[in-house]
Amino acid sequence: MRRAKIEQQNEFLLDQQRRFRVAADIVADAWMVFPEVHAVAVIGSVAKALWKEVPRFSDFRREGIEVWHECRDLDLALWIESQQRLREIHRAANRALSKAFTSGADTSVVPHQLDIFMFDPANDAYLGRLCSFNQCPKGKRDCLVPGCGAIAFNKVIDGFVPRADLLMPAQHAMLYRRDSGRLRSALDLPAVEPG
Repeated sequence: MRRAKIEQQNEFLLDQQRRFRVAADIVADAWMVFPEVHAVAVIGSVAKALWKEVPRFSDFRREGIEVWHECRDLDLALWIESQQRLREIHRAANRALSKAFTSGADTSVVPHQLDIFMFDPANDAYLGRLCSFNQCPKGKRDCLVPGCGAIAFNKVIDGFVPRADLLMPAQHAMLYRRDSGRLRSALDLPAVEPG
């Protein structure tokens, strides 16, 4: 495989992570106006320095060529004190992303690429996921999971148990805390592992 193709793929993967980080800042800004939002952090691979791996792409996999890790979605941790306005919080993120895209911000992240993990600010207890559907229940297969929608727009994932290290990236990728305001931009997080 030609070096130019490998470099092009690496540039694409780095740019993809950067676009997700732009989206993280946009969503955090949209949620800061909600008094029930206690904190927002980037988690998952978007929060981390990317690492090299043999990817799932067949050309690269077949030849055993390592490229930067692919960020497939934007995982955010949302510490929230009340779940009464989850629909409004969901809609605020969607509107902010749409407005940013139409105004020329360099992000093309769409709402279904967001994966929002909700937590209790008192004890970091996992509360569920912010549903991406525009109504609750939507009548989709996902809505049939027991407990899903018991609190409107709180999505229950069948069999999901958060890993013990799920919030580990939040320690260095906290974007907003209600008591401190905006802490950093996601764009300031490290992009790649040194070496």
